[in-house]
Amino acid sequence: MGRKTKVASDASAAPVEKRVKFDVSLWLTDLNTTEIGIYQQDRYRAKSRQFTKDMDILGEVKEDGKRVGLVAYRKGAWKKETGMKRRMVIKLFTDEVNWRGTMDLLLGRSMQLTHGAKGFPVTAYSMNISKHEQLVQMERSSYKWFFQPERYSFFILRDGVPKFYYLRRCWINIGDDYVLYDGRGKKVGKLNGRILNLGGKWKCWVKAEHCDAEMKYVLQLFCTMLRFNDEAQYHVQDLVKDMASGKLKDVKLESLESDLYMNPRRVR
Repeated sequence: MGRKTKVASDASAAPVEKRVKFDVSLWLTDLNTTEIGIYQQDRYRAKSRQFTKDMDILGEVKEDGKRVGLVAYRKGAWKKETGMKRRMVIKLFTDEVNWRGTMDLLLGRSMQLTHGAKGFPVTAYSMNISKHEQLVQMERSSYKWFFQPERYSFFILRDGVPKFYYLRRCWINIGDDYVLYDGRGKKVGKLNGRILNLGGKWKCWVKAEHCDAEMKYVLQLFCTMLRFNDEAQYHVQDLVKDMASGKLKDVKLESLESDLYMNPRRVR
């Protein structure tokens, strides 16, 4: 009598993990099709008041090979200003230039954390996401030994419940690769940097149960920030050094940043 062979049923097969995928590509130069043309900047400003006069488009977001978003930054505030007036402001738009989110480098908070970490640069960011009531705060961790990969932590409120995450740079890292972990320390996504793209490119995936619109926008803004990551850390570090030496005389925050620290229950 022949031996019966067990055939695995479809029900017993491991479920296919659903992932949300998108790409963030940054251009090497300012010469790109989105900004070439007479009065193109004026057209963008007419579409969205979030598109300021000193805004410069530096990349795009794609899903399934189709462009679904644009990333830009305030070039004037970052490249032309100095000291406390030098601010990094990154913005995310739809392909039709409708605003989706803004990422601000918080100089006050960053200087506070860097000063407390004895000069180790701890950058802090605030993200204002379209149709999301919470300001998502993201900070670089100061808990880092030499040669260890850096981490950035944040949480997103979903129906009033905070969902905690952190991004850790990969140990073997050639193209700015980061892994996304949830509150239990489980890997739930990855930002895979492409070293051959000189402007910066990340092929990203996140497990579907963790990837709502807010998560996508946070990660797309974060990828764009990586273009300026080293510059931002040096900038904050230099400000703290100048403050400690007395060289920095005018320690004053811009009003747009000061507003982010104000008590929402204060008497107006």
